[in-house]
Amino acid sequence: MTERLSAPHLYRLCPQIPEALTLLGDKGRQTGSIENALAHLVRLRVSQMNHCCYCQRMHAEEARQDGEQQARLDVLPAWREATCFSNRERTALTWAESLTRISDGGVPDAIYEASITEFDASGLLELTAIILEINSWNRVSASFGFQPDL
Repeated sequence: MTERLSAPHLYRLCPQIPEALTLLGDKGRQTGSIENALAHLVRLRVSQMNHCCYCQRMHAEEARQDGEQQARLDVLPAWREATCFSNRERTALTWAESLTRISDGGVPDAIYEASITEFDASGLLELTAIILEINSWNRVSASFGFQPDL
Protein backbone atom coordinates (compact mmCIF):
# COMPACT_ATOMS: atom_id res chain seq x y z
CA MET A 1 0.00 0.00 0.00
CA THR A 2 1.19 3.49 -0.83
CA GLU A 3 1.98 5.70 2.15
CA ARG A 4 -0.57 8.49 2.53
CA LEU A 5 0.30 12.13 2.43
CA SER A 6 1.13 13.72 5.76
CA ALA A 7 0.30 17.15 7.14
CA PRO A 8 3.77 18.47 6.21
CA HIS A 9 3.16 17.31 2.61
CA LEU A 10 -0.08 19.28 2.53
CA TYR A 11 1.55 22.47 3.76
CA ARG A 12 4.49 22.10 1.36
CA LEU A 13 2.76 20.85 -1.79
CA CYS A 14 -0.58 22.64 -1.61
CA PRO A 15 -0.40 25.52 0.89
CA GLN A 16 -3.49 27.17 -0.56
CA ILE A 17 -5.70 24.54 1.13
CA PRO A 18 -4.64 25.32 4.71
CA GLU A 19 -4.52 29.04 3.87
CA ALA A 20 -8.09 29.00 2.54
CA LEU A 21 -9.45 26.94 5.42
CA THR A 22 -7.71 29.11 7.99
CA LEU A 23 -9.13 32.21 6.32
CA LEU A 24 -12.60 30.66 6.34
CA GLY A 25 -12.34 29.98 10.07
CA ASP A 26 -11.02 33.49 10.69
CA LYS A 27 -13.90 34.99 8.70
CA GLY A 28 -16.19 32.88 10.84
CA ARG A 29 -14.99 34.92 13.80
CA GLN A 30 -15.05 38.29 12.06
CA THR A 31 -17.43 40.11 14.40
CA GLY A 32 -16.58 38.02 17.42
CA SER A 33 -20.12 36.91 18.19
CA ILE A 34 -18.93 33.29 18.44
CA GLU A 35 -16.83 32.95 21.57
CA ASN A 36 -13.69 30.77 21.54
CA ALA A 37 -15.11 28.23 23.99
CA LEU A 38 -18.12 27.66 21.75
CA ALA A 39 -15.98 27.38 18.61
CA HIS A 40 -13.85 24.73 20.36
CA LEU A 41 -16.92 22.68 21.30
CA VAL A 42 -18.30 22.88 17.77
CA ARG A 43 -15.00 21.94 16.13
CA LEU A 44 -14.51 19.04 18.51
CA ARG A 45 -18.06 17.70 18.12
CA VAL A 46 -17.93 17.86 14.32
CA SER A 47 -14.54 16.12 14.37
CA GLN A 48 -16.03 13.38 16.54
CA MET A 49 -18.89 12.94 14.09
CA ASN A 50 -16.45 12.74 11.17
CA HIS A 51 -14.14 10.31 12.99
CA CYS A 52 -11.15 12.58 12.54
CA CYS A 53 -8.70 11.60 15.28
CA TYR A 54 -6.17 14.27 14.30
CA CYS A 55 -8.66 17.12 14.67
CA GLN A 56 -10.25 15.62 17.79
CA ARG A 57 -6.91 15.58 19.56
CA MET A 58 -5.99 19.08 18.42
CA HIS A 59 -9.30 20.73 19.31
CA ALA A 60 -9.62 18.99 22.66
CA GLU A 61 -6.12 20.20 23.56
CA GLU A 62 -6.89 23.75 22.40
CA ALA A 63 -10.13 23.75 24.40
CA ARG A 64 -8.31 22.64 27.55
CA GLN A 65 -5.62 25.29 27.01
CA ASP A 66 -8.37 27.91 26.82
CA GLY A 67 -9.87 26.73 30.11
CA GLU A 68 -12.48 24.19 29.05
CA GLN A 69 -13.20 21.57 31.69
CA GLN A 70 -12.15 18.02 30.84
CA ALA A 71 -15.41 16.70 32.28
CA ARG A 72 -17.42 18.64 29.68
CA LEU A 73 -15.18 17.37 26.89
CA ASP A 74 -15.66 13.83 28.18
CA VAL A 75 -19.43 14.03 27.77
CA LEU A 76 -19.55 16.05 24.56
CA PRO A 77 -20.62 13.04 22.43
CA ALA A 78 -23.65 12.75 24.75
CA TRP A 79 -24.34 16.49 24.97
CA ARG A 80 -28.10 16.00 24.58
CA GLU A 81 -28.24 14.02 27.81
CA ALA A 82 -25.65 16.07 29.72
CA THR A 83 -26.91 19.01 31.78
CA CYS A 84 -23.64 20.96 31.71
CA PHE A 85 -24.20 22.65 28.33
CA SER A 86 -25.99 25.99 28.00
CA ASN A 87 -28.89 26.62 25.65
CA ARG A 88 -26.54 28.59 23.37
CA GLU A 89 -24.11 25.67 23.25
CA ARG A 90 -26.93 23.21 22.60
CA THR A 91 -28.26 25.35 19.78
CA ALA A 92 -24.79 25.61 18.21
CA LEU A 93 -24.21 21.87 18.52
CA THR A 94 -27.60 21.14 16.96
CA TRP A 95 -26.79 23.48 14.04
CA ALA A 96 -23.33 21.91 13.67
CA GLU A 97 -24.71 18.39 13.60
CA SER A 98 -27.43 19.37 11.11
CA LEU A 99 -24.92 20.92 8.72
CA THR A 100 -22.50 18.04 9.10
CA ARG A 101 -25.30 15.60 8.27
CA ILE A 102 -26.89 17.81 5.60
CA SER A 103 -27.40 14.79 3.32
CA ASP A 104 -29.89 13.37 5.84
CA GLY A 105 -32.56 15.74 4.55
CA GLY A 106 -31.32 19.27 5.12
CA VAL A 107 -31.81 21.50 8.12
CA PRO A 108 -35.30 21.24 9.61
CA ASP A 109 -37.20 24.52 9.98
CA ALA A 110 -37.32 24.20 13.77
CA ILE A 111 -33.53 23.95 13.97
CA TYR A 112 -33.12 26.93 11.66
CA GLU A 113 -35.60 29.01 13.68
CA ALA A 114 -33.94 28.19 17.00
CA SER A 115 -30.49 28.90 15.56
CA ILE A 116 -31.33 32.24 13.92
CA THR A 117 -33.10 33.33 17.11
CA GLU A 118 -30.12 32.45 19.30
CA PHE A 119 -27.36 33.79 17.05
CA ASP A 120 -29.02 36.36 14.71
CA ALA A 121 -28.12 36.36 11.00
CA SER A 122 -24.53 37.52 11.38
CA GLY A 123 -23.76 35.15 14.23
CA LEU A 124 -25.33 32.20 12.46
CA LEU A 125 -23.25 32.89 9.37
CA GLU A 126 -20.11 33.07 11.53
CA LEU A 127 -21.02 29.78 13.18
CA THR A 128 -21.69 28.26 9.76
CA ALA A 129 -18.24 29.35 8.53
CA ILE A 130 -16.62 27.61 11.50
CA ILE A 131 -18.59 24.44 10.75
CA LEU A 132 -17.65 24.59 7.06
CA GLU A 133 -14.01 25.03 8.02
CA ILE A 134 -13.86 22.06 10.40
CA ASN A 135 -15.82 19.76 8.09
CA SER A 136 -13.32 20.57 5.36
CA TRP A 137 -10.31 20.03 7.64
CA ASN A 138 -11.81 16.72 8.79
CA ARG A 139 -12.11 15.53 5.22
CA VAL A 140 -8.52 16.44 4.45
CA SER A 141 -7.15 14.97 7.68
CA ALA A 142 -9.21 11.79 7.68
CA SER A 143 -8.77 11.02 3.98
CA PHE A 144 -4.98 11.26 4.22
CA GLY A 145 -4.87 9.48 7.58
CA PHE A 146 -3.24 12.30 9.56
CA GLN A 147 -2.33 11.05 13.02
CA PRO A 148 -2.05 13.13 16.18
CA ASP A 149 1.11 13.20 18.24
CA LEU A 150 0.36 11.11 21.32
